[in-house]
Amino acid sequence: MPTLNRSLIIACVFFALCFILATSLNAHLYAGWLLMMFFVSLAFFLRRYEMLKGYSFTVMILAAVSLAMYYPQYFVSVGEVKLSILIVPLMQLIMFGMGTGLSIDDFLAVVKMPKGVIAGVGCHYLIMPLVAFLITRLFSFHDEVAAGIILIGSCPNGLASNVMTYLARANLALSVTLTAISTFISPLVTPLFMQLFAGEYVHIDFWAMVWDITKIVILPVCAGLVFNRFFHGRSRLLDNIMPAISMIGIGLIIVVITAAGRDSLLVVGGYLILAVIIHNISGYFFGYWSARMLRMEEKDCRTIAIEVGLQNAGLGSSLALAMGKLSTVGLAPAIFAPVMNITGSSLALWWRGRPLQNAEESIDSPNADEPITSLRNHE
Repeated sequence: MPTLNRSLIIACVFFALCFILATSLNAHLYAGWLLMMFFVSLAFFLRRYEMLKGYSFTVMILAAVSLAMYYPQYFVSVGEVKLSILIVPLMQLIMFGMGTGLSIDDFLAVVKMPKGVIAGVGCHYLIMPLVAFLITRLFSFHDEVAAGIILIGSCPNGLASNVMTYLARANLALSVTLTAISTFISPLVTPLFMQLFAGEYVHIDFWAMVWDITKIVILPVCAGLVFNRFFHGRSRLLDNIMPAISMIGIGLIIVVITAAGRDSLLVVGGYLILAVIIHNISGYFFGYWSARMLRMEEKDCRTIAIEVGLQNAGLGSSLALAMGKLSTVGLAPAIFAPVMNITGSSLALWWRGRPLQNAEESIDSPNADEPITSLRNHE
């Protein structure tokens, strides 16, 4: 075993034991830092292995979340400025980055594969809101926390779905198209399902939510599309830095929400994590088998499963902020983000070990390379 790997393993074990000792002694002032260092060491260890490095970003998020849970005062505000004001601009920047990775051809693909697009979008917007509604009936959450579960279920596809589809040897062209289409219809579909399923929990201003989604998602994506149309291939620097900016942005959003909702998380955290895991895995399961029932090809079934199970958690967080309920409605989206990255990466790598007969075509085709250039690190 290389010396660096051995050192990282020793560091992981050391910080884990120190965290357990500090917690047992009620030395919580230090326990948070020790837990953070454990996750950081683990993240660096995971990056040493090609098959595992996809999890390193999520583990780093857990490191930051650990600090937010133990020391929330540092992540709520700086002086008199609340850090929550960063959420919407960061989300707009992330969606601009998504737009730069899309082109008009991604929307024209609807004509080439209408069955896959209709099935994918239909499954996504039927399965996830309905499962979310059933979960709120299964668990007795506070009304605003329950509304947050329905909110994440009503959001469009997550950006990470394109990366997971690529890893799973599935239909990348269909994945990119589904992400684009679900995103552009979200200003109407998301408020509709929120009004139908979450209206009994919180007040939903339909048209206000339409405008919030438009300014947070649609306008930045359109700006990115325009940028891609006129500056495609001319800005290598932007292509290189946007994935990193997106990852940092997602991390900051999750940390700020965790700090803001820390007290609520201490009360419902365990049950909410369980509910989110059930929600996420149900998306994969019902998405896959719905596609199978429609007699779709295996690679398309995998694609739809991933597209259904992964949500745009950043949008959910931004909408929770716009509703003025970041610390309650925003909890489910904040938890959903790291959970879906762990489960999505695991599912994609499991499928990758079971390649399709035409796997080489799905990976090496011209359609596979272009979107991955700008989207593969958004996970």
